[in-house]
This record gives sequence, C-alpha cells and structure tokens, in this order.
Amino acid sequence: MSVPVLNARETAQALPYKQLVPALSQAAQELFAGKITAPERQVVPIGGANVLLSMPAIGADISVTKLITVHPDNSAHELPTIQGEVIVFDTKTGRRLVQLDGPTVTARRTAAMTLLGIDVLGIRKPKSALLIGVGVQAAAHAAALSDYFGIRRFWVAGRDAERTESFCRALSARVPGIEANAISMAQLKSDVPAADVLISLTTSRTPVIPAKLAARTLAIGVGAFKPDMVEFPASLLAERIIVVDDLEGAKHEAGDLIQAKVDWQRVRVLGDLLAGGPPLQGMPIFKTVGQAAWDLAAARVVCEGMLASAE
Repeated sequence: MSVPVLNARETAQALPYKQLVPALSQAAQELFAGKITAPERQVVPIGGANVLLSMPAIGADISVTKLITVHPDNSAHELPTIQGEVIVFDTKTGRRLVQLDGPTVTARRTAAMTLLGIDVLGIRKPKSALLIGVGVQAAAHAAALSDYFGIRRFWVAGRDAERTESFCRALSARVPGIEANAISMAQLKSDVPAADVLISLTTSRTPVIPAKLAARTLAIGVGAFKPDMVEFPASLLAERIIVVDDLEGAKHEAGDLIQAKVDWQRVRVLGDLLAGGPPLQGMPIFKTVGQAAWDLAAARVVCEGMLASAE
C-alpha cells in the first residue's frame, strides 16, 4: 500500500488552525508529563554553511521524524533555502502513514503555538497585532492571527522600508478588511503602537522588541533560535514573568534568555500552565523555540482528517 505524500498546499489544507491549536495544547501537556519522547534536535553539517536537521518525536499513538536541509546559498540555484519532509508512522508497528511537507508543517505549527500562547497567556481576545519582521514566519503569523482570532488591524515593522510596504500591501490584498500599517524599526524606539499582541519574527543579533511596552501588550519572541540571536531586551525579561514552549530547548537555543542570564528557576513552561500549574501574576512574555512534539501534534491533525475522510 502506497504512503500518501502531501505537497505544501495539501499539507496546509490538512492543518486548519482550529484543530491544530488544541492538538498543540494536548502535545504540550504530554511533553511536560513525559508522555512524548522528543530528544534535542540533531544538527549535522553537510559542508560550508549547509546543515541537515533531524527532529524525532515518539508518541503512544503515532510518531514522526522531520528531516530538514538548510542551504543558505540556494537562491543561486533557484531553489528554496529550506527543504524537507515530516514522515509519520504508527508507533506500535512502524507502518508509514503519511509524508508531509516539512517547511509547511514548521510554519503552521509555529504560528499555532503563538495562537495557543495568546489563548493561555493573553488577558482578552486580541483585536490588534504588531509584527516585527517581514519573512515567511511573519506571513504565516499574519494569516493565522486573522484566521483564528479575526484580527484585522496590524502594524508591521521591518528594516527595509520597501519590503515592509510590500508585505503590508500583500497582507491587505489577501484578506478583505485588513488594515496593515508599515512602520520603521526606528519608530519602535520612541512610539510603539499599543497593540494587544507584539510578535517578533527575526533572526536579529540585537534586541528588536522595545523595552517599554503597554501593560496590556503580550510580547512573543519567535524568530531567535540560536544562542547568538536576541529579540528581547534583558530589561523586559527581568520585568516580566517568562513563559517558554519548551524549557530544555530554551536552555540551548533561546539566545534572548541565555545572554540575559535569566534565572531558569523562574521560567515557566506552557505545558505546566495548561495542566493546571500555579497561575501567573501579571502579563508575561512568551518565548518559543520549537519542538518535534509540535510536529507530532500536526501529524495527529492530518491523520485524524484522513480517517474522517475515509469513513
């Protein structure tokens, strides 16, 4: 029996956010309780700046492994920088169930983790968002926020004014009724829009999130995923409670927290809060680094959809 192989469009269609967010909530609680085995991401050099990433996660029902290649110079070959797939199999038998497009799974489950964080940590349903960054993840987050929360008011900050304006035009054209306003990175230093949610999606080596935010603004750091990358200023990390999607991953990859030398004892884990851990006092910040368990959550959504279609 052949294994279904879903392309990028089919993978996206199989991962609606209304199903993906609760699946992530379940996976986060299972990971915190030790019911999902997901070792640290393996990074294997291929040559030059090229790397192979391997991310397995084992659940009681199904398991996954995501294989991703990153080739920074692929634009010269008219190929994407990031390529890969998620292989899904039955845990008890090893039988392959489906193969998904890796970058699409990453984009959607990353955005869905942000949505889950807003659901759990935000004081109210957000009506506005400030995005810092204009790349693939920024586009995925804008679509997710519009689809899941119905957000129609966006501010977008980027280093390149032309790219930022183009991003806003594309966002406004894609979703009717959206108001997308381009602002400069310099403006963030003096005049920060009082958005309900601020999401940073960059690979910056210096803080891009303002140190002073409105008390009601939930700040989320998504882009920095290496020890030398920083989006949060140390002063904001010291001022607010820190919540992460994965504690062990954050200790190795969250450059914001590592460089600020945060006290890991005061860092909370989203899975603990979802499982009924002690409630937070005040508005926190949320830092995500990604986890293979989140790919497993996405695979569950796809498999459940396939079963429903077969019935």
